[in-house]
Amino acid sequence: MKKLITILVIFACFSCKNETKSNGKLNVVTTTTMITDLVENIGGEFVNVQGLMGSGVDPHLYKASEGDVTKLVEANVIFYNGLHLEGKLVEVFEKMGSATKTPIALGEELDKNTLIGSDYFASNYDPHVWFDIEYFKQFAKKVTQVLSEKNPENTDNFKANEAKYLAQLDELQKNIKATIETLPKEKRILVTAHDAFNYFGKAYNFEVVGLQGISTATEAGVQDVQQLSAFIIEKQIKAIFVESSVPKRTIEALQASVKSKGHEVEIGGTLYSDALGSTGTLEGSYIGMFEYNVNTIVNALK
Repeated sequence: MKKLITILVIFACFSCKNETKSNGKLNVVTTTTMITDLVENIGGEFVNVQGLMGSGVDPHLYKASEGDVTKLVEANVIFYNGLHLEGKLVEVFEKMGSATKTPIALGEELDKNTLIGSDYFASNYDPHVWFDIEYFKQFAKKVTQVLSEKNPENTDNFKANEAKYLAQLDELQKNIKATIETLPKEKRILVTAHDAFNYFGKAYNFEVVGLQGISTATEAGVQDVQQLSAFIIEKQIKAIFVESSVPKRTIEALQASVKSKGHEVEIGGTLYSDALGSTGTLEGSYIGMFEYNVNTIVNALK
C-alpha cells in the first residue's frame, strides 16, 4: 500500500498541471457499480466513465492496484460512496485530495441525522445508503451539479438526463411499493449474509438480520449461527438469502444449523447488495437490481 501511495502522489503531482479530457469528454472514475451506473445515466455520451469495481466485487475489501493509479490521476472527476464503504481506499483518496483534486464522496453529502448508525465503520454510519431510493436521488443531483461545474457547456444535457433518470426512480418506487404490499407484514423478515439492507428495511418496513453484521470484514462465528438459527425457527421464516458479493458458505452453514434442529429453511435466492450484476443483464443496472431483489425477496417469503 505504501508503494502504491508513493506512486500515486508522484503521478498526481505531475498530472495536476495538465488535466485533460478525452475527445472533449470528461474523464470520470467511479468506485462501486451502483455509482458507475448512476454517472453513466447522468453523463451520457458526454463523459468517459471508468469504474474501479466490477460485478460481484466487495467494496469493503477492495484494494487499489497499481493499475488503478493511471485511471485516478487522469480523471477530471472521481465519485465514490464514502461513509467508509471503500475502507481500504480511504488513504488513496486522501492523498488524491491533497495532491491534485478532491474526490467526491456522495454519501457525505447526506444529512447525517437521517442515517443509520454503525460502530463497524470509522464514519459511525451504515454506508449502504443506495438501498434507500431517496438517497440515491440525492446522489443523482450531486452528480449533475459536479458534472455541470466541470463541463458547463453540457449543463443542459446533464440536467435533462437527470430529470429523465429521476422520473425512472419515481416509477421504480411505485413498482416496488406495489410488489411489497403483496407480502403480509408479519412475513417481512429479511435474513441475509450481512447487514447491507438496513436502509431497505427502514424504507419498506422489513426486519433485517445479517449473519456477518454490516461489514463483510467481520466473520460470523458459531454462536452467531446458533443464535440466528434459533431466531429463524422462532419466527418460522421460510427463506434466507445469499448475496452476490459475499461467499455463500455462511448462509449454507446457517441453513444446516436450522436443519440440525429439525426445521427447514430454503435459500430463497441470490440478492445483489454491494455490487450490481453483470453488464447487459437486468441486475446490471441499479433500477434492474432493485426490481430483481424485491421480486426475489417477496416471491421467496410469501
